[in-house]
This record gives sequence, structure tokens and C-alpha cells, in this order.
Amino acid sequence: MPLISVANLTKTYVNDGVETPALRDVSFTIAAGEFVAITGPSGCGKSTLLHLLGFLDAPTSGTYRFDGRASADYSPQELAAVRNQKMGFVFQAFNLLSRASVYHNVRLPLLYSRVPEGEWDGRVRAAVDAVGLAHRTGHLAARLSGGEKQRTAIARALVVDPAVIFADEPTGNLDSASGRAIMQTITGLNQRGHTVVLITHDPTVAQQASRVIRMRDGKIEEDRMT
Repeated sequence: MPLISVANLTKTYVNDGVETPALRDVSFTIAAGEFVAITGPSGCGKSTLLHLLGFLDAPTSGTYRFDGRASADYSPQELAAVRNQKMGFVFQAFNLLSRASVYHNVRLPLLYSRVPEGEWDGRVRAAVDAVGLAHRTGHLAARLSGGEKQRTAIARALVVDPAVIFADEPTGNLDSASGRAIMQTITGLNQRGHTVVLITHDPTVAQQASRVIRMRDGKIEEDRMT
């Protein structure tokens, strides 16, 4: 059974009576352990798709199944629980608390999880170590470099041991050297068994995934193994 399955997924935005289609009849599956890059030009629908996959928005029509269960069958409370417990999110803008330490930023998802408090410290330190930031654990996020901020965000996504990590343009705000380091980190996580769905407009970044889904005008133009 695939971890992610979408069938005939459509998303249309309506503003002042004007309909704007963002996704058109999108279908694919993603197995546990895959590393999939979703790419395409700006406005092609890739970020809209990520929002649907991450339960941050609802489709206009079609079916999305996560871990075998249709998204429409979840209550709002269950959707929030799945986002917290089974999904990790990494964003282009980092979304860190600048006045909090690396440790406390990474710990944040655990405050809303079912993980026993006695496990929090071990999980945080393991996640920080996994991204190579053990030496920066006590530093404030405001004092980190761009690459270190993104690695902190990746550790925060890892700390609940999610079924899938969704990364939205994780190298977009970084210089080329930092971007390469972040992709090495993400690739390493996938090699250790984490499912990764990465959104990027950069074909060089996309080629580092094991599979590339290329979109244009809200449709899948190509779905291939690299």
C-alpha cells in the first residue's frame, strides 16, 4: 500500500466569481522510503500540491489517501494530529523562533505530540546530531547562518520521527555551498529510510532525488526515475 496516493486531484481558487485552476486531474502514488522531487516553473501548481499533501489545504475534487486513509475521512482534530505526528515540514523561510535556541526550536513539535516528556531531550539531541549541529545546540537561531537555520528546521521536522518529510524550496534562500550541504543532509536522511517529498524549481536540485515529477499548468508533464 503506498504511503501517498492521489487520484484525479483538482484545486480551483475562486476570487470575485473568477475561477483559477491550480491543479488539474493530478494522479500519482509515493511509496514509503521514496525520495521524490516535484518541480516545474513558478505557478505550475507544485506548492499548491504540497499544501494538499500536507493537509494544509483541501482539494476541490479528487481523492487523496495518506497511509491508506482518505483525507476527507479525517476530522479537523485528526488532521492536526497527523500533521504533528506523521509529517515533518521544512520551509524556504525556515520559520524558526529567532530568540529561542536551536534546542528549543527543535523541541517545539514535541510540546504538541504524544511523545512522553521523558523522551524529549534524547529525541532533540538525536535530531540535532543527525543534521550536524550538536556543537550549536545552545545557540540562538538569530545567530545562525542560513545553512544552519535550515538544518535546524530539518532537525525540527525530524524530531517526531515522521512518516514523511515535506521540504518546500529548502535551498531557495541559501548560497550554492549551503544549498549543496542541505541537499546532502536531505539525501542522507532518505538513505536512512525517511520518505522525502521535495518541492523545487531548480532542476539541479531535483536531479538529486530518485524520482522527479515535473509539472506545468497544474498538470503532471513527466514522472520519471532519475
